[in-house]
Amino acid sequence: MPNNTYNLREELAKWLTDSKRVVVAGIGNPIRMDDFVGVKIVQNLQGKVPENVYLIECETVPESFLQPITEFKPTHVLLVDAAVLGLKPGEVRLVDPERATAFPAISTHVLPLRIFCEYITATTKAKIALLLVEPGNVEFGEGLTLEVQAAAEKITQILLELLTA
Repeated sequence: MPNNTYNLREELAKWLTDSKRVVVAGIGNPIRMDDFVGVKIVQNLQGKVPENVYLIECETVPESFLQPITEFKPTHVLLVDAAVLGLKPGEVRLVDPERATAFPAISTHVLPLRIFCEYITATTKAKIALLLVEPGNVEFGEGLTLEVQAAAEKITQILLELLTA
């Protein structure tokens, strides 16, 4: 199993400090294998988090959820997505949206995540982070590769512990 937590628990715990209302938005394409990891993690969390956590399965259109996110009045917004970061498949990084431009091909989605983040920040003043998982395979097909599946399970476990604490 790859070192897919690089100290993710510590990074997420620090980022979630003072969180009151948290949005966890899973982004990804259900027919592009590992690209679906963000949505898979949100599905894994369904029914297991408290009411102050709003889970959204955005798939490939996070911009469609701008209004519900804004209306929830979050203090923290975590966007979970697959991204080509130049790491090993299944490796994870918690990234500030401001740093997102440092990565070459960060997203395959219609509205760049940077613009989405700018809008959320402007309308809610929430802290935003991107939880990015290096995909192994984004060819057409269903199901996650073993490395990315293992990362999804680990991330789910860490988020459950931190969000229900």
